[in-house]
Amino acid sequence: MESGGTSPLRQLAEAADRNFPHLFEARARTEPGLEERRALLARLPHSAEASVVLMGSWGRGEVTAGSDDDFMVLVDGAEQHEFEPTIEGVSEVLKQRPSKDGPFAEPVFSENLVNDIGLDADSNRNLTRRLLFLLESTPISGDEDVYRAVRDKILSRYLDESVKPYRPPRFLLNDVVRYWRTICVDFAAKEWKGPEKWGIRNAKLRTSRKILFASGLLPLLECFRFDTDSMREFIERALTMPPTDRIAGAFLENDAADEGGRALGAYDEFLGRLHESEFRDRLEEVTRENSGDSAEFAKADEIGKELQGGLLALLYEASPNLAKVVRDYAIF
Repeated sequence: MESGGTSPLRQLAEAADRNFPHLFEARARTEPGLEERRALLARLPHSAEASVVLMGSWGRGEVTAGSDDDFMVLVDGAEQHEFEPTIEGVSEVLKQRPSKDGPFAEPVFSENLVNDIGLDADSNRNLTRRLLFLLESTPISGDEDVYRAVRDKILSRYLDESVKPYRPPRFLLNDVVRYWRTICVDFAAKEWKGPEKWGIRNAKLRTSRKILFASGLLPLLECFRFDTDSMREFIERALTMPPTDRIAGAFLENDAADEGGRALGAYDEFLGRLHESEFRDRLEEVTRENSGDSAEFAKADEIGKELQGGLLALLYEASPNLAKVVRDYAIF
């Protein structure tokens, strides 16, 4: 997760005189886990156009004791029935199946990810697949060229002739914002269906989901610094980094190390607590009705506010140039 020089997260830790021990420990846990899963899945037959991609905390480099093996079977091309590995085959190896109602219960075909952006064809499920693929995924089996080819096709669709130099790419920016709003609306819809796991969903919305959003939003806002060719290179490079590196890089670029230490220090604390099974289990028991009696929920609420404060300070206070871009492109 940190090959190729000192990561932006470590640079921020030094600049802010802060440590992010839980984030670094999670990265250290993630790497051997990925290698173990690669070795297991290598035993399965793979079609030339297929790849297995891990999402969630595996894609973010933030594995904790409670992390699931959220995976996508990705096929580069149109919908088809004959390919390997199957979801059933991968599930048997990883000892976990995708949720039957989730976005990865079926194979994901690149033609849908690319061609169905916008309008009626772009379902909630398709949007979720595409943005999670871009923002928090890593290939673990099959030819990595499949993974890179699909990412290239999606970016080419977003970064078309409408992109202007020294401005954020609005097409992609709007979809990242749309996905964040969709996550928030889905949270409310799940609460309406039932109170189960309200507490941990609320805590994650304020922390890991917000980190995911910020990791897409901030690099796109930073595109005001680049011409169109350099912009594409910058976005591609950013998407190869863990989300917290993208965020740390934005704080460093805008001379906001203290604000970055505040935001990612809060997230580091949340990740450390999430690694504790007792904290996680108690959060899962919290509902809106009993949330006022939960010390764990109070701590998650405090951490979420601290993370939010650091991010808002970056967007609106740390840099006049960035604040102007936020005003001009992030709202309307």
